[in-house]
Amino acid sequence: MNYNRKLILEDGSEYFGYGFGSSKEAVCEIVFNTSMTGYQEIISDPSYTDQAVVMSYPLIGNYGIANEDFESKYITPSALIIRDLNDAPSNFRAARTLSELLEENNIPGIYGVDTRKLVRSIRDLGSRRVLITDIDTSLEAGLEIIRQTPVPHDAVKRCSCTKKWYSRTSNPRFNVVAIDCGMKSNIVRLLNRHKCNVTVVPYNTSGEEILSLKPDGVFISNGPGNPEDLPEVVETLKFLKGTVPLFGICLGHQLIALSYGAKTYKLKFGHRGGNHPVKNLLTGKIEITSQNHSYAVDDKSLPGTELTASHINILDNTIEGVYCKKDKVFSVQYHPESAPGPQDSTYLFEQFIELMKK
Repeated sequence: MNYNRKLILEDGSEYFGYGFGSSKEAVCEIVFNTSMTGYQEIISDPSYTDQAVVMSYPLIGNYGIANEDFESKYITPSALIIRDLNDAPSNFRAARTLSELLEENNIPGIYGVDTRKLVRSIRDLGSRRVLITDIDTSLEAGLEIIRQTPVPHDAVKRCSCTKKWYSRTSNPRFNVVAIDCGMKSNIVRLLNRHKCNVTVVPYNTSGEEILSLKPDGVFISNGPGNPEDLPEVVETLKFLKGTVPLFGICLGHQLIALSYGAKTYKLKFGHRGGNHPVKNLLTGKIEITSQNHSYAVDDKSLPGTELTASHINILDNTIEGVYCKKDKVFSVQYHPESAPGPQDSTYLFEQFIELMKK
């Protein structure tokens, strides 16, 4: 069928397809996302840094790329893997095609892949490392490239801002400092919408410097990689807890848990997509959530800390939220700001406002 690109997984399996975007080789972790829309938001989410994203929905690219819909300034996934590519989008807002965006950012894509089989493989065997390469690369050579490529541990450093910046709103009521571990733009927009001026600071900003900005609350963002790779952020949170309200999302949630002495672990294949049911243990309500993470907080490590579970995932009973009432600290594993995506969880921003009011 004249395939020109292929995937080689570290277990020796191969998947064949056609290249688009960049033609470079890449070694990365392969994950899947179950969202039916939002491919632009997905590939511009810094949490996908160093990952090859398999879209389980088959048709991708049909509404193109709109300049207003990016979730960050940088496109950082290592690769995009899809079934059917539509590179002639029908959308009056489209400024370019998906293939053009990937090519501009030197990101390889591959289409024509049997994504149903590939997603089932990731589900059953777990996330693995993968090489995206030309069709004439032998299996033996590809496996050697994977073995010789080190696993990166500096993803947050590469996608965090390098100096502080500001996002103002009219008639502000609160000042929030946001620690950028790879933050999505819609988080800042929602804080602004709730009448918060936001100062975004790099991930390695000290607790003393953050308090010198006189925040009413501190937000800890989402981001890529293993939370245990960020001991400096954990130390900052240990310094801050009990001084101002803290609110964390995704990686920020895991870092808050680590700062209280809880443990984290890597999930078999992670949670990614806009259809994960989560139970709020405080209200009994079920929220349909959007998620994107590889790691989770170990529920067995919570006893003995000052944290209490507030949310659990109905599908696998993993911890989806924690809080410490005394310190005015809370966090969730999922993405209440996700757009497009479920809107069930935007109340969490109002909860943060209420803590700052008090």
